[in-house]
Amino acid sequence: MTGPTRHYVLAAGGTGGHLTPAFALAYELERRGHHVALITDERGAEIPGKPDFLPAHVLPAGRFGGNPLHWPKGIGAVLEGRRMALRLFESFEPSAVVGFGGYPALPALLAASKAGIPSVIHEQNAVLGRVNRLLASGVDAIATAYPDVDRLKPKYLGKVHLVGNPVTPQVLALRDEPFPAFTEDGLLRVLVTGGSQGARVLSEIVPDGLAMLQPALRSRLQVTQQCRAEDLDAVRQRYANHHIPAELGTFFEDMAARLADAHLFIGRAGASTIAELTAVGRPAILVPLPIATDDHQAANAREMVKAGGARSIRQPRFTAKELAKQIQAMAQHPETLATAAHAAWNCGRPNAARDLADLVESFGGAAIQDVIRVGREMPKTTAARATAAHNADIEDTIFGPLAEHLAQVDKS
Repeated sequence: MTGPTRHYVLAAGGTGGHLTPAFALAYELERRGHHVALITDERGAEIPGKPDFLPAHVLPAGRFGGNPLHWPKGIGAVLEGRRMALRLFESFEPSAVVGFGGYPALPALLAASKAGIPSVIHEQNAVLGRVNRLLASGVDAIATAYPDVDRLKPKYLGKVHLVGNPVTPQVLALRDEPFPAFTEDGLLRVLVTGGSQGARVLSEIVPDGLAMLQPALRSRLQVTQQCRAEDLDAVRQRYANHHIPAELGTFFEDMAARLADAHLFIGRAGASTIAELTAVGRPAILVPLPIATDDHQAANAREMVKAGGARSIRQPRFTAKELAKQIQAMAQHPETLATAAHAAWNCGRPNAARDLADLVESFGGAAIQDVIRVGREMPKTTAARATAAHNADIEDTIFGPLAEHLAQVDKS
């Protein structure tokens, strides 16, 4: 840290997908000598991994569904959260406020606008999220994890910066480690996770899919799988029936170490999962969550699949037979799996935390450096997709009036 100490506020919704990059940025800003505070909701305050130095301020934040009759209660909660955030800003005096999506970020960013404090939003997914769409017009910068982001209006591209999705230092430390040796007669270590709560479809399909592999590959399996607590006994019995060695658990504290040992990942396509897979360089079979808002998990998988680092199977097509087919294609020869691992590695953006911190530090400090500007020109296909989504999606009709109302209230 060579410049002056500053204060920054990070605001994130109460899920790991929003909070993990916020924690990574907090570590980087603290390393540079700054003071950082977190605004979130009650659920977010309990998410594992929060740095000890990072105080959490729990604020109310309303949610808005498609029914406008529910808006008054939500707006009331947002405005109360905004008032609380303004009081925090009076004492903390942040140089900038950084939002990571989720409704708990909304009051803090509205308060920043009211107080004239510079603001940045970070989008972890390949589709601009609901709250970030509401805030995009009023913030000073939009940081993205992907070069191609759906639902991002062309008029905002001038303030877009590609930084990537920050991962924890423990995961980032694995980037320079070689892909674990995988030989014709060696173990094939498979890691299976389904997000913070596991995924029942993985518990139902993966054991049977692995059992359908050709004997030469099946006999070399070593599986680690995260399951829901209520599914553990059934999954354990499935693996026992197939005579496949498997370690099961509802949560693994040493996930970075398990990722380091894995030859193949099977799981969802959440933003943090993709960021970790590409940071470390691990090939994957991805099953996007079908109910994810705006189908953002399928969009998240797009870059990694195109590069050759992953294969994506839509959940309706995710059968034991299809899974076995895809694993056989990827792992039948050691060089095929190693090539996919390298392709995944090439998709990684290991400097995400540094580049995001550079962007945030630029407010009230030196000019922006080392941050990739991607908004000057948009590829025609991307512009067409963004414009079509904006014009065709009914959700914009719903949230447009809400954004205008909040903007008017914000001026009061």
